[in-house]
Amino acid sequence: MASPRAGWTSWFHKRIVDPLIQILRRGAEPRLLAFSSALGITLGVFPICGVTVFLCGMAIAVLGSRCHSPSVMLFNFIATPVELGLVVPFLRFGEAISGGPHFPLTSDALKKVFTGQASREVLLSILHALIGWAVAAPFILGALYLILLPCFKLLVSKFSTHPSSPKKTIQSPRDVKIKVRDV
Repeated sequence: MASPRAGWTSWFHKRIVDPLIQILRRGAEPRLLAFSSALGITLGVFPICGVTVFLCGMAIAVLGSRCHSPSVMLFNFIATPVELGLVVPFLRFGEAISGGPHFPLTSDALKKVFTGQASREVLLSILHALIGWAVAAPFILGALYLILLPCFKLLVSKFSTHPSSPKKTIQSPRDVKIKVRDV
């Protein structure tokens, strides 16, 4: 019988490692990969669950060739567990920025949410979490880009089968032959 660890490792390789290696082997530019990965993570930690794929799709549509869409989506997928862990910090950060009331995260508050008694407070807390993310997002994107750029330079040079930028061969003037056409 296979251990649970073997199943998790297989899943991790199939869903994360193998797609990343495929991306690296296609020879994309490290700067493009670093930016796209940072963008995928930044949008992937958006504090409203279920919206991140739509946001990444919109970013890909707007940026076009200035981002690498498989990297954006892969790193959005990788950021999902982090997204859940950052909802409360974004909420508290948004409350601090806006000076809004502190939303209690207690069992009594949860009962009010489920019974519909705290709908205004819940909407306000979602707004605070969005404010916290919107203020933090440029810093997250920039920091991740700076961290990921050297990593992708190393990984692309290790895994790429294509040169990262095509090199043009310079021909000397005597090697160039001019074709003359008779008309």
